[in-house]
Amino acid sequence: MNISNITSKAFTTGIEQAVTDKSAANSEKESSGVSFNDMLNDLSESQISTDNLIQQLAAGEDVDIHQVMIAAEQTDINFQIALAIRDKLVESYQEIMRMNV
Repeated sequence: MNISNITSKAFTTGIEQAVTDKSAANSEKESSGVSFNDMLNDLSESQISTDNLIQQLAAGEDVDIHQVMIAAEQTDINFQIALAIRDKLVESYQEIMRMNV
């Protein structure tokens, strides 16, 4: 009677595949969290930059009005995107809370 070893190649390969899949899922979660955090940081930097341009324009410094308007519109669009993402997250949370367990 031949009993195969428990550390056979098929068993080890299955475990390695499961560990690889789990680490890939964790890194995907971390990357999405990092990207959302980066987006919020970019939004904040964009707002600060736009505020600085508006202050320079109000102080009478030599600032191109087109640059100020473009920066303000870019910040507005970024803010609208952030609000839409927030709304989707809240909606998803509310949907999960409505689920019967």
